[in-house]
Amino acid sequence: MKTVFTTGEAAKICKVSQQTIIRCFDSGQLKGFRVPGSRFRRIPRDILFRFMKENGIPTDALESGRRKALVVDDDVELVELIRDALEADGRFEVRVANNGFDAGMMVKEYRPDIIVLDVMLPDINGKEVCQRVRNDPALDDVRIICISGMVEADKIEDLRKSGANEFLQKPFEVETLVDRMCRLLDVEPVGS
Repeated sequence: MKTVFTTGEAAKICKVSQQTIIRCFDSGQLKGFRVPGSRFRRIPRDILFRFMKENGIPTDALESGRRKALVVDDDVELVELIRDALEADGRFEVRVANNGFDAGMMVKEYRPDIIVLDVMLPDINGKEVCQRVRNDPALDDVRIICISGMVEADKIEDLRKSGANEFLQKPFEVETLVDRMCRLLDVEPVGS
């Protein structure tokens, strides 16, 4: 479990911009220290926790130290495989949905850090889900990885334009998915 955070990490945990954290740090509202010989700011966990409590910011992201992942696919076996891999990894809290409607409801309530989204859902296509997430300013920081067996380059480009951060072609190695998720969320690799 991390005990000290960068301003970027604190911003993600608090779901605010890094500039906001830097302003709070520089004005003294958020205590911390500078790395000797540099201008880098660091914020100890207990101080960040107190700051979040005082400002009414939900502390669940800090308390668990885990990132929230939402896996959306109608292939139940694949969903279980991904869920098992993420839970075994230990850095993710996982929820699942098997259709677009449930996913839409869950995104609002659960507020995931990342969504693993099948493009071909029974009730809605992934492109539309991406657009809905991107049209909600409260979900600006949510990362989206689309997965699908489809191959057309123009369709993949459409997904990116609709807000997908990454695309992974089925079948894929679950380790590859976890690596991409960690990279998108700036989560340190295992063993660092």
